[in-house]
Amino acid sequence: MFCEKAIELIRELHRAGDGQLPAFNEDGIRQVLEEMKALYEQNQADVNEAKSGHSELIPTIKFRHCALLRNRRCIVAYLYDRLLRIRALRWEYGSVLPNVVRFHMSAEEMEWFNQYKKSLATYMRSLGGGGGLDLTQDIKPPKSLYIEVRCLKDYGEFEIDDGTTILLKKNSQEHQFIDNGNMRQDEAISLLQSITYQVLGTVGT
Repeated sequence: MFCEKAIELIRELHRAGDGQLPAFNEDGIRQVLEEMKALYEQNQADVNEAKSGHSELIPTIKFRHCALLRNRRCIVAYLYDRLLRIRALRWEYGSVLPNVVRFHMSAEEMEWFNQYKKSLATYMRSLGGGGGLDLTQDIKPPKSLYIEVRCLKDYGEFEIDDGTTILLKKNSQEHQFIDNGNMRQDEAISLLQSITYQVLGTVGT
């Protein structure tokens, strides 16, 4: 039956579930392409016959053409879904994928992944007024609006957006809380980088 091999490629991805990348089915892709080639060649021959007056071949030609389109849609869906999964893996694992994941990727997918991570890195470097911003950090929303920090160097008073002033002292044992929103502003990030600090944990965890 036509298109069975193409549909099996889609079922293969469905069985793997979200977040999983099954091994690239090169043999399955090859079989679908071979079927498409055979359908196309058969249609070309029948089209020439139909032009000679054999109009009874037209329904068969249309049927094969529909099978060609379905095979194409399945292959495109298979390849595109895999690229979406590979893109998500960049955000989950970073720029270096585990060997078990790389083993399941084709050479073309590896090339696409390398180009994607370069493009993402270039974009992130352009953010933050040229200082860069790592968008892969803190993807999940925080459990609290505040994070707890311990200052490792004397700085003095530090005023946050709401007007609250906190005292940053070296080796201070007091709990210093800085709003997550302030931490992500360019000025605050630059200031806190000039003050060596250590994140102790999120309040409420």
